[in-house]
Amino acid sequence: MPELVRLFAFFAKKCQVSAKKGRVWLAAGRIVKILKMDRSRHAVVSRADLSRLFEALKERGYHLVGPTVREGAVVYDQIETVDDLPAGWTDQQDGGMYRLKKRGDAALFGYAVGPHSWKKFLFPPRQRIFSARRTETGFEIKPETEDAPKYAFIGVRSCELHAIATQDKVFMGQFTDPIYQARREKAFIVAVNCGQAGGTCFCVSMNTGPRAQAGFDLALTELLENDRHVFLVEIATELGTEVMAHVPACDATRDDLEAAERVVRQTAAHMGRTMDTNGIKELLYRNYEHPRWDNVADRCLTCANCTMVCPTCFCSTVEDTTDLQGDHAERWRRWDSCFTTEFSYIGGGAVRKTARSRYRQWMTHKLATWIDQFGTSGCVGCGRCITWCPVAIDITEEVKAIRDSERHSGVKGTQEAPYEK
Repeated sequence: MPELVRLFAFFAKKCQVSAKKGRVWLAAGRIVKILKMDRSRHAVVSRADLSRLFEALKERGYHLVGPTVREGAVVYDQIETVDDLPAGWTDQQDGGMYRLKKRGDAALFGYAVGPHSWKKFLFPPRQRIFSARRTETGFEIKPETEDAPKYAFIGVRSCELHAIATQDKVFMGQFTDPIYQARREKAFIVAVNCGQAGGTCFCVSMNTGPRAQAGFDLALTELLENDRHVFLVEIATELGTEVMAHVPACDATRDDLEAAERVVRQTAAHMGRTMDTNGIKELLYRNYEHPRWDNVADRCLTCANCTMVCPTCFCSTVEDTTDLQGDHAERWRRWDSCFTTEFSYIGGGAVRKTARSRYRQWMTHKLATWIDQFGTSGCVGCGRCITWCPVAIDITEEVKAIRDSERHSGVKGTQEAPYEK
């Protein structure tokens, strides 16, 4: 009994319950929520005071990058003030379809995700690697030593945090990419817990959202209830604490925490897609020669849209350029895609010559061999590859078709790797 009294006394203090009146009225479910969301790490910032967060970051030398509306989409670009955010806008997404429409409120983050991902700022689409200059005795090589920009990312979703963590394993794992590392280590991340699921989202299936769990300095949950527009702020790092010291805020209440919990719970319940990931690596390894690859090849344009919008894809190539006199040369890295014929070109021709082999390579790598390489799936369930595919190929449907064929036939495929064809 004394242990129980101390337990309730602890939670009473956390929730500012009056011990003198003896009113300990926390239900078991609410105790669990408080355990998960310690109020000492949370604050509430009004819509009007959110601008102070932006100002505090700029005063520390950060370049703000966040969502804004341009060319009929929510894109990530440099922003200056809260007014640059997509206030009152939301998106409609389905296979091969993306539309913006007005909301019935003034939400700043009331959309899912657009065509951009944060990798364009950490892993630039085009980057000079080194330059060379002719000298009297040969060539002088000058490695690229950029002064990495100091970015503050505003509005990073949970699936995108997982995507960044995935690319960390690629670029700062066994081998380190100095350009990526310099940008990554300087970045300040303001996450946003999703208040709305997109029509092609399936982060719940991939265990990557919709709540941001780690990998951020601050995390916002936008609350719009009873004419009240505020942000519950979770402070996760010392740097986040230092920044928040310059932002007007009040203590979070139990009601604030529960309101935020409702937002995330409702979002999780309205995913636009689902994917059964149970044994998915083995499923794909067994079905290298499945007829579904021919089916998808008949539809795939090999346009590479899926790899360009994917927040984890990292394929690249290098290009060498020179001036007409041959005195100066440069090597550049640029994004590439496994959907191009040239990407697998070696002496004698391309390895993957057909749409069938290229789509199979992409999907099998994303959901299977990536796990062997990096210990995690290469898919975070953001749904971009579905939305921005011009012929609406749906990765969740392709997995389901292969899984269903095994279930209905009772016959499992071969585990032998195929010859590319």
